[in-house]
Amino acid sequence: MKILIAVAPEKFRDEELAEPVAALQKAAVAFDIASTKRGTCTGMMGAKVNATLSFEEIDPKKYDGLIIVGGSGSQAHLWDDDLLSLLAKYFADSRKVVGAICLSPVVLARAGVLKGKKATYFNSPVSFREMKAGGAVLVDQPVVSDNRVITANGPSASKAFAETFVKALTAVEW
Repeated sequence: MKILIAVAPEKFRDEELAEPVAALQKAAVAFDIASTKRGTCTGMMGAKVNATLSFEEIDPKKYDGLIIVGGSGSQAHLWDDDLLSLLAKYFADSRKVVGAICLSPVVLARAGVLKGKKATYFNSPVSFREMKAGGAVLVDQPVVSDNRVITANGPSASKAFAETFVKALTAVEW
């Protein structure tokens, strides 16, 4: 089992990466970190992480799920990334677990993944418009899970988001 984690090259939210990484490691689930380009990515609070892949190098068939980390860098670097949008749609259409936190659920909304699905997000005027335009059924809760799509509203929900994602990933489906 292996997960793809997408981060902005700068200004991702540190704990929104750290908590999912810790939860995946605890569950012995492998992961790769990808961004718009390979190399060092810097968090809003100074964390540094190495993106070993760019989005264009990803073979989505190798992964069982996708996590898109939030932070202000998400709006600047991920919302308009066509490759990430295609990846999100592929993962959702393949019934793989898809998670996005903070401002990153907008990536899912723009990809059409949230149409008719319950979701939450970090509320700002522009993110609200994007979520509504994408057809999301907005729920005011820290973490929302709807049919293998998990969204969370920000840094304070990072731990619960990570746990919910791992639980969905490792659930036995009948």
